Amino acid sequence: MLEIRTADELVDPELEARWALRRVARQADVLRHVLQAFVERPGPVSVDAIFAVLTDWPPQTVRDSLSKMDEDDLIQLEDDRVQIAYPFSARPTPFVVRLARGHERFACCAIDALGIAPMAGQAVQVRAGCHHCGSSLEFTVTPDGPGPQAQGVMVWVGKRCEGQQRITTSL
Repeated sequence: MLEIRTADELVDPELEARWALRRVARQADVLRHVLQAFVERPGPVSVDAIFAVLTDWPPQTVRDSLSKMDEDDLIQLEDDRVQIAYPFSARPTPFVVRLARGHERFACCAIDALGIAPMAGQAVQVRAGCHHCGSSLEFTVTPDGPGPQAQGVMVWVGKRCEGQQRITTSL
C-alpha cells in the first residue's frame, strides 16, 4: 500500500543537521564558482576552469577545497572534472531543467530540479517523466515555487539504504 506523507512528516533530524553543515559549505567561493559554471555552460567543469576563475587562490588550496567537497558529497570529482555539483549533473538524468536563456541542464533528482529556480534566481522549466505511469511532466518553477502546471504532481522520496555513502550512487 502506498503511504503518502507530508514533507514535515518526512523530516529526518540527523539528515537535516548534516545538510545544515553542507549549506554553510555551499557559501564557499569555490563551490559558488563551480555552480555558476554549471549555470553558464553544461558540465562537467574542469578543475583548470576553476583555477582560471580563482586566480588569487593557490591552486593547491582550490584542489583541497574541491577534494573536501567531494568527500562531503557536495560535488563528485572524476579525472579532474566536476561531474556533479548538487543540484547539477553533467551526466544525463531523467530531470531536465531549461534555464531562462533556453539552456538545458540535468538535475540530480526531482528535488534538485525544483531547487534550481530559487538558487539561480530565475524561472525555469522542469521536464521529467512520471516514475509511476511514465507520462511526460513539464512545468514552470519560479524562485517562489512551482507554477500551476505542477498542480497534482507529487515528488517521490526514498530513504538511502544502509551503507550507501553517496547520494549520487543512484544516478
